[in-house]
Amino acid sequence: MLRSRSLPLAVLLSLVVAPLALAAAGPQLQAFFSPELKSAAYQQGVYARVAGKWKQPGKKGLPAVGGKTVVQAVLGRDGKLLSAVVTTESGSKSWDAAALSAVQKAAPFAPLPKDYPLATLDAHFHVAWVSSP
Repeated sequence: MLRSRSLPLAVLLSLVVAPLALAAAGPQLQAFFSPELKSAAYQQGVYARVAGKWKQPGKKGLPAVGGKTVVQAVLGRDGKLLSAVVTTESGSKSWDAAALSAVQKAAPFAPLPKDYPLATLDAHFHVAWVSSP
C-alpha cells in the first residue's frame, strides 16, 4: 500500500531548467523531497533526470505566465517510480501532460541512499512558466 506524506518541511532543490535563459523567458523546474532525504547528490540526480526529459509543448501549449503544474511522485527503495500524478494543474493540458511525462520518462531513478530511513520517497516536481516568450 502506498502512503502519501505531506511535505511541510520539504527539502528544496530549486534549480532552473535553463539557468542562463531564466531572465529571458521559459520554464522553471523545482523539486521538493521528503525531509528525511539528506543526500543533496541524490536530490540533484533525480532533478537532473527529470529536467533532461522535459519537452516543452509548442507555443499554444504554454500556460499563462505564472501557471504551474505540480506532479507528485513516489519512488521505491530500488528507484522505481511507484506513482506519479498531477496534483495541481497549470491551466494548459499540454503543459500538465509534459510535466507528468518528464517524471515518468525519467524513471527508473537510482536506488535510494542506504541511509534514507523510509521505504518510499515522496517527491514533488513544480514546473512553471515564469515569463512570456
